[in-house]
Amino acid sequence: MPAADAPQRPHHRFWPKRLPHRITPPATSLWFNLVVSATRYPDKPALVFFDRSTTYRELHDQAERLAAHLHANGVKAGDRVILFMQNCPQWVVAHYAILRANAVVVPVNPMNRAEELKHYITDPDVKLAISAADLASDLLQANAELPEAQRLAHLVVAHYHDAIGPQAEMPAAWEPWLKTRHPLPAMPGGTVADWADALACSAAPPVHDRMPEDLSVLPYTSGTTGLPKGCVHTHASLMHNAVAGQLWTGGTHENVSLVVVPMFHITGMVVGMHSGVYTGATLVIMPRWDRELAGRLISSWRVTHWTNIPTMVIDLLASPRFDQYDLSSLVFIGGGGAAMPQAVAQRLFEQFGLRYAEGYGLTETAAPSHNNPADAPKQQCLGIPFLSVDARVVDPETLQEMPQGEAGEIIIRGPQVFSGYWKRPDATAAAFIDFNGQKFFRSGDLGRVDEDGYFFITDRLKRMINASGFKVWPAEVEALMFKHPAIAEACVISTQDGYRGESVKAVVVLREAARGQTTEQDIVDWCREHMAVYKAPRMVQFVDALPKSGSGKVMWRLLQEQEAAPT
Repeated sequence: MPAADAPQRPHHRFWPKRLPHRITPPATSLWFNLVVSATRYPDKPALVFFDRSTTYRELHDQAERLAAHLHANGVKAGDRVILFMQNCPQWVVAHYAILRANAVVVPVNPMNRAEELKHYITDPDVKLAISAADLASDLLQANAELPEAQRLAHLVVAHYHDAIGPQAEMPAAWEPWLKTRHPLPAMPGGTVADWADALACSAAPPVHDRMPEDLSVLPYTSGTTGLPKGCVHTHASLMHNAVAGQLWTGGTHENVSLVVVPMFHITGMVVGMHSGVYTGATLVIMPRWDRELAGRLISSWRVTHWTNIPTMVIDLLASPRFDQYDLSSLVFIGGGGAAMPQAVAQRLFEQFGLRYAEGYGLTETAAPSHNNPADAPKQQCLGIPFLSVDARVVDPETLQEMPQGEAGEIIIRGPQVFSGYWKRPDATAAAFIDFNGQKFFRSGDLGRVDEDGYFFITDRLKRMINASGFKVWPAEVEALMFKHPAIAEACVISTQDGYRGESVKAVVVLREAARGQTTEQDIVDWCREHMAVYKAPRMVQFVDALPKSGSGKVMWRLLQEQEAAPT
């Protein structure tokens, strides 16, 4: 529907006056964004990592060389390639190299362990991976435990140290992790290349032929049942939010963005990286969160834009060295994943004139589907439907639109919405509904709309735990826990956490032989070894039996209510 014909909605009264309601994104691939910025700003810093900068020309040329290496090692158009590392310049190079090779990025959370990693190799039928050296052992362990026909054929290994200069100032605890050089591993039945050797490839990369409708990225999202599902995103769906993100936040090529939200996550990838590269901004990259490092980087690089999760802001403001940092360069600060406490938002405004802009989105919507307008934000609020987005609140059973102020399921329509779940036609069909003759995505989140058209989340239809912005799906954690020989049954619920908001708790029934032999801490330790640390239960409670319904289903809601009840 043309913008001129779009019906007015209540939130349009608060719409940024400089922006249209809908945009027409470029009809090119995501790779072309880097080509344009490297042509326009060849000597401008694209990436900053501690004390070393990478220019746009260098970023483009490195991606070209790595794309040639991928092509020479059998990567064909449409092939999926795993990208497995923390935030670093190599992550950005590798991401664009995969796109340049006409292939598809499979971004994997670096906190995943071997048992979890098997799924990311087999489900997308991956034959090539790019990994940080410190993570390669888990990936190779997962690979070795798979049937031969499903294993990787080639692995590229990168060291964070290669992107760091000699004067880098980093947290002391990070030095062993970032500076250790690991020997090049062997991969039985396959080949392994060092990053530097891969970038020395002299072969020609393939002709780049990707169109907007072609698959670009396959990020995985966990759900209420089973294993994580791949979300099919095209160049077009990510391109929309890359462009929309910089428009919404007043982005220009003079932006300096602090990128600390993980880039394997859809927000860090699209809002942090793709939007920045499209604009020609400078990306100041942090591999992990550290409040003192963040304070120094914002001060020294005159950071203008910072997308984050509220716990980061809370932590920075609590630093005993906070008065030593200069935040005066910031013109935009915002994020999502958890509500920003009102007192903290008020301090940001009073001390720095910054209005924290909360937003909302999912992996399925390429990050934001809602955002607060900079000039009229509301606190503890998802915001208003984003550029080109139509969102409604409906009765989850009848699918009829709910009256103003009444809770229902949030449904979303827009060009950034994914195409469906990889190899999961049933899940794809269940994820979409027809509303007013249009196809809408079912978010699974319960919310309401106020009289101004702003959206507020009230609950979740899905069993999800939000631990400091990391989404934890109990069914996935339970499935992993059942592999422990001492566990007969397990039910995962959330428990309140003063800092993280929510943490993971497991209610466990032990096998008879394990009772008195296995402790709660034993289970906690095992979980931390076998799954990403944010998923691993921080608390374990042993019980004789789990409550069950007449049909034999575990009554997790009852356990959750008991956990939430005041003591």
